[in-house]
Amino acid sequence: MAKAKKNINFEKTLDQLEELVEDMEHGDLSLEESLKAFEKGIKLTRECQTALNDAEQKVQILNF
Repeated sequence: MAKAKKNINFEKTLDQLEELVEDMEHGDLSLEESLKAFEKGIKLTRECQTALNDAEQKVQILNF
């Protein structure tokens, strides 16, 4: 079964990722909280990368 594509707000997702990084950089999180933040960060990074790849494909199509 194929994954359903969902439209994400790239800027909002990137902001969430930046907030996670700031929280982790402060070093106030427990190990468990840090691991959860890391996992969420990976998920957000993948969403951003997918959005960028989709945008790149659209640009390539428009250039033909």
